[in-house]
Amino acid sequence: MPRFYFNILSEAGSLDDWEGTELADLEAARVEAVRDARALMSSAVLLGYDISSRSVEIRNETGDILLVLPFSEAVKRVG
Repeated sequence: MPRFYFNILSEAGSLDDWEGTELADLEAARVEAVRDARALMSSAVLLGYDISSRSVEIRNETGDILLVLPFSEAVKRVG
């Protein structure tokens, strides 16, 4: 099973995922990124912060960028 890495991108820089997660395919990784973005935004809103301008960058094991999902899209997407 492939391993995907979920880095959080903001204006200040990136928070890199060094462990990664094994998932079936890129679609499963996209669903995971949506869930992660929603959870992070929910926590931030409870503290009074708007982090909707951030993104999740999904990379594969060789470091290739497979997908960049803006947090704002996570609100609109199903999954």
